[in-house]
Amino acid sequence: MTTPAPAHATPPRTDPQPRIRRVLLLGNPNVGKSTLFGRLAGARVHTSNFPGTTQSAQRTRVAGIDLTDLPGIYRLSSPPEDQQSEAAVCRAALAGRIETDNANDDHAPADATIIVLDAANLARNLRLVAETLRIGLPTVLVLNRIDQADRRCIRIDTDALAERTGCAVVSTNGLTGEGVDKILPAVNAAHTPPAPVHDVTIREWVDATIAECVKAGNSQADAEQLTDRLDDVFLHPVLGSIVFIASMTFLFWIIFKLAAYPMDWIDASFGVLADTASGLLPAGAIRDLLIDGVIGGVGATVIFLPQICLMFFLITLLEHSGYLPRAALLVDRLLRPFGLPGQAFVPLLSSHACAIPGIIACRGIPDRRERLATILVAPFMSCTARIPVYVLLTSILFADRPALAALAFTGCYVLGAVTALFTALIFRSTFLRGPSRSMALELPAYRRPSIRLALIATRDRGWLFLRKAGTVILAMVVALWWLGAYPHADPNPEAQTLREQAALVEPPHAQELLDRADLAERRHATANTFMGMAGRAAQPVFAPLGYDWQLTVGVLSSFAAREVFVSTMAVVTAAGEEDAAETETGLQRIATATRDDGTTPIFTAPTSWSLLVFYVLAMQCLPTLAVTARESGGWRWALLQLGYMTTLAYAGGLIAYTIAAVFTGANP
Repeated sequence: MTTPAPAHATPPRTDPQPRIRRVLLLGNPNVGKSTLFGRLAGARVHTSNFPGTTQSAQRTRVAGIDLTDLPGIYRLSSPPEDQQSEAAVCRAALAGRIETDNANDDHAPADATIIVLDAANLARNLRLVAETLRIGLPTVLVLNRIDQADRRCIRIDTDALAERTGCAVVSTNGLTGEGVDKILPAVNAAHTPPAPVHDVTIREWVDATIAECVKAGNSQADAEQLTDRLDDVFLHPVLGSIVFIASMTFLFWIIFKLAAYPMDWIDASFGVLADTASGLLPAGAIRDLLIDGVIGGVGATVIFLPQICLMFFLITLLEHSGYLPRAALLVDRLLRPFGLPGQAFVPLLSSHACAIPGIIACRGIPDRRERLATILVAPFMSCTARIPVYVLLTSILFADRPALAALAFTGCYVLGAVTALFTALIFRSTFLRGPSRSMALELPAYRRPSIRLALIATRDRGWLFLRKAGTVILAMVVALWWLGAYPHADPNPEAQTLREQAALVEPPHAQELLDRADLAERRHATANTFMGMAGRAAQPVFAPLGYDWQLTVGVLSSFAAREVFVSTMAVVTAAGEEDAAETETGLQRIATATRDDGTTPIFTAPTSWSLLVFYVLAMQCLPTLAVTARESGGWRWALLQLGYMTTLAYAGGLIAYTIAAVFTGANP
């Protein structure tokens, strides 16, 4: 509700061309600020239930207003150990020295502020209100999550709150959009409020405001008791850890079980598409490019879209429910002995989606040594780009056994996280030595997650994956197809000899010799292409890990981006197995592809285990290295990251291959 303008308010502008007003969106962490920003901007902003998600300002222009979403803070005057970096960004924005994600944004002081408050926990938010009002800018207070306040029988007298603060008060529900349309009109009508807290302490003012404006019913105490009982389980060192591990394992099991059906449909659809193209186009380079390069390469990547979407959907539900902040505290207890601060949880968790935003989120870590340690180990967290590789290899190792495949899949995440911790411990004990800080985290209330927002986040992530498959991956697989098709080799003498022998024997034996001749011809042609020559040149380096030249090509190509490994293998195996390509789907062809002898599988059990460990630990993402160089202050840190991660991946792959060879009876 909007209150009348105070007598000393600034008169409205009468300029014929009023300048765009600069409005800052402030609020505590986890009050739904970024969700409201997305509603106002018409954009979809991925939010999380823990502080640190917004590390730098996000700006948009809407309805003549330049709106900036700032990092969540508890107070503007934060001490060094409490949200220093986020508070510094907010203070700079208020002064016109704003740091945004767009380097081209111009700077100017703010004209007004919008402060987002949690209606179900108003007392926690009012300190920031008091500090902001002292600055003297026109301000609008947004009471968000009014549905939760209603469920707890919390009644807020908005008229009294507006009277006491001198600000317009708008009640909203960010999840449903209720009341959001009233925010910008209130901003346009806002005037500079009086400064009621100049002559009293903030604590006396907050307590008096709560006493005057808020009435809580009995169900508030009941809700708090239920929250406490749930937290007794979820935050328990033993029970909470068991719940967390079981939840993650069950999540991955669901992903494997449910996603299998749409994956089969996608795989079969690309197979039909390839057969159709084969029947419509005449034999030649264009048909080979389309079938083996475009359809085969992109199809081998797009097939993993259901698993990626399902994973993001389930994780978003966990975020919105309020459970993940509890997991954050469990992880904080784990991080401190390894020299990492509690603030490292958000970057490390974000890195499971992509290491790039995770590394950028390290800006919220005040201490430089702790920040560098987190940046250097963040890529060990298994990102979504690794999912296609994990799925392919675990499916080969545990065909038709989804429970074991889910355990192996979870093990990949655990191995990456454990390696990150011990690597951080080594770094923090040597060249990045220093004390670690504990994390102060205010836990949000448990609430029903929004299916709608989870579906929107899933759609956005899936579309991002498809865009990458349709651009970057498509370009790479086309280039790989060309490298695997040219130059054309001279006829193979061995194949010619076999054909001559076939002409001298009876038909059953003749056909066997002709088949061997065709296989020898294809192997010879593939081996003498640019791709084959590169793979054979580098293969001795990877031979101890059990990789033949075809796998070596896949590994080398994925140093640019991990997700192209599966597409590369689809192209490589298609080049060498033309007959199989006509009868098998893409994944089947990759899984059953053979080496140069025509009988030994490329993906033996020891080799598959070696590859799985290698991809968990390896740094295979050039954009991540570039971001590391930028955020750490130099390429020496990025090169260090590339060097030690590659060394660990090679050593880990060698150990995995040797152990698996012993247990399977293979010859290492």
